[in-house]
Amino acid sequence: MAVGSCFCGKIQIKYNAPIIASGLCHCTSCRKLTSAPFSYSFIIKTAELEITGNPKEVPKIADSGNQIKNYFCPDCGTPLYGQKINEDGQPDQVTIVRAGVFDDERLMEERKPEVEIYTDRRLPWISPVEGAAQCRGMLPP
Repeated sequence: MAVGSCFCGKIQIKYNAPIIASGLCHCTSCRKLTSAPFSYSFIIKTAELEITGNPKEVPKIADSGNQIKNYFCPDCGTPLYGQKINEDGQPDQVTIVRAGVFDDERLMEERKPEVEIYTDRRLPWISPVEGAAQCRGMLPP
């Protein structure tokens, strides 16, 4: 089981299934979301995700054109996860969880990014991750 939390610990995240994929995103939204040159996230099944606490929801149209909701701790501001919202208004079957919220650092050590998206926006001083698929935009659905 993967367990994590926000910086202040008021929001807890548990996940008890294999991670589907891991990746870096270089889009403008992820830069603003994380205050970093890219985000590093795990793609997991929404049904297997357990959240304790009350994260703040911020809806937005992403660089991909998809309607998404990002979730943050309302107290410390930690970006926790994001979900694409389907046409029926429901969250997608997968959730994008910010890798850094998990307590066990081995998850990040063992899950080297498998894909990089929005590489056309990657800063010139950041090298591609060796072996990771490179996508100029969003992954196909």
